[in-house]
Amino acid sequence: MLLYRSAAWFAKGLREYTKSGYESASKDFVPDDLEVQVPGRAFMVTGGNSGIGKATAMEIAKRGGTVHLVCRDHSRAEGARAEIIQESGNQNIFLHIVDLSVPKSIWKFVENFKQEHTLNVLITVSSGGMLVQKLNTDDLQSERTAFNGTMVYAQNKRQQVVLTERWARAHPAIHFSCMHPGWVDTPGVRLSMPGFHARLGTRLRSEAQGADTVLWLALTPAATAQPSGCFFQDRKPAPAHLPLARTSSSPAEEEKLVEILEELARRFK
Repeated sequence: MLLYRSAAWFAKGLREYTKSGYESASKDFVPDDLEVQVPGRAFMVTGGNSGIGKATAMEIAKRGGTVHLVCRDHSRAEGARAEIIQESGNQNIFLHIVDLSVPKSIWKFVENFKQEHTLNVLITVSSGGMLVQKLNTDDLQSERTAFNGTMVYAQNKRQQVVLTERWARAHPAIHFSCMHPGWVDTPGVRLSMPGFHARLGTRLRSEAQGADTVLWLALTPAATAQPSGCFFQDRKPAPAHLPLARTSSSPAEEEKLVEILEELARRFK
């Protein structure tokens, strides 16, 4: 089944996730959707010092938004912040150094942030890679099978999509969404997937193309007209499962994921 999922996903990706896929989809975009200014609104971007995150932060800053960059490497993040300020002319760019691999540091950061700042939009990017994975709550730490970084990443993104759907139902006053940026030429892809990067080459999307739907979801009123909890691709809701891939999860499996995460949260308070 994994072989089928991977083959079907790659075939879909060649049609839709590449630069040509973006160019085809963009013919249906409404150009004025991103002709907005957002002074007084605050946005948090994780991983905002490079790649899609940096491209997103830059465009929000150009539109007058207050941007909170959450990064791990201080020197790289300071360089990105300075570049964003210089190019956008926006001084309201704040830097927060947090190691997102350490849950306790995340908890402390969130608690401090709530006391000192307001936030309108939290930006979390998913991936179409999750289409090859079914939710697996029996081995969240990948301790029972040989470690495969690509599959662990896909499983993490599947969890993200499931949680987005759950949060949307539990918190109707907040609009939730997640999205796939396509296959993008970023430093992360070049470093973690060198074979994939070399194989696709110039067919990969630019960082600006990868950030397009992120910005559309974060900035335009047209996005909030869509139902909460959807998975998006190129400004449109997209299926969260491949045909015949058997990746749908049961309510019990989803509830188990929520219970596990709630227990982890209690431990790190």
